[in-house]
Amino acid sequence: MPQTNSSHTALCGILLHPAGHTRSPAMHSAAYAALGMDAAYLAFDVPPQDLAAAIAGARVLGIRQLAVSIPHKEVVMQYLDEIDSVARTIGAVNTITRHGERLVGANTDWIGAVRALERETTLAGKRAVVLGSGGAARAVVYGLLARGASVTVLNRTLEKARSLAHSLGASAAGLLTDLDPTSYDLLINTTRVGLRSDESPIPAEKIAPYTIVMDAVYDPVETRLLRDAKARGATTIGGKWWLIEQAVEQIRLWTGKEAPRDVMEKAFDAAETLATRTMSA
Repeated sequence: MPQTNSSHTALCGILLHPAGHTRSPAMHSAAYAALGMDAAYLAFDVPPQDLAAAIAGARVLGIRQLAVSIPHKEVVMQYLDEIDSVARTIGAVNTITRHGERLVGANTDWIGAVRALERETTLAGKRAVVLGSGGAARAVVYGLLARGASVTVLNRTLEKARSLAHSLGASAAGLLTDLDPTSYDLLINTTRVGLRSDESPIPAEKIAPYTIVMDAVYDPVETRLLRDAKARGATTIGGKWWLIEQAVEQIRLWTGKEAPRDVMEKAFDAAETLATRTMSA
């Protein structure tokens, strides 16, 4: 059944702040249409102080699924009825799915990150460095360790890096300035540095050739970090693929169906083009 926006339309969406120009509504809406689902997906700009009220509203409105983005992934856990074992281990939720009257938290970020990286390489035995210590960092560290990689966590604050590494069993922790270009095969940025800006979390000379560099930031699609990595001879993976793969898993959690990656990729690209035109208008 196509989307009809009737009283039977399933309502889904994403909670984040600030909302900016998220690609998630375009991707999910395109997937719903391709799957013949009567569902709508909206972006909800929710400041941190309103998060509890937003979850209460989701209960009342019967919202079927919510993606959870920055800055809510860790705090939202206290407002849910149940959290699956993986999300609890990671310590962050990026997906809330309604099961009857219960709101259940899960984490598809780790799956998205792993699948995006596995587009280019196998992960077992690789040396990975993860930049950042937030919810996305926790997810990717979990995923890398689950796939048999060794992981070092680097952050601007040493205490936060050590806390993440200790809680998930990463090999080591340090400051961003400690990055050694000879110490890794995979470099993953989970910080917000580069989001809608021409900045990079690390100097270009810290990027080693023949490595793989992935950026969680997808706006712009090719960040300063990825441009620097490409110029240094590294293989790059944009945040676009992380976003698409985690969204594919979100749809599977709700519907049990395999989401159409090609359709979602086209929707992402179209949303990017629209955003560029809007900013230049």
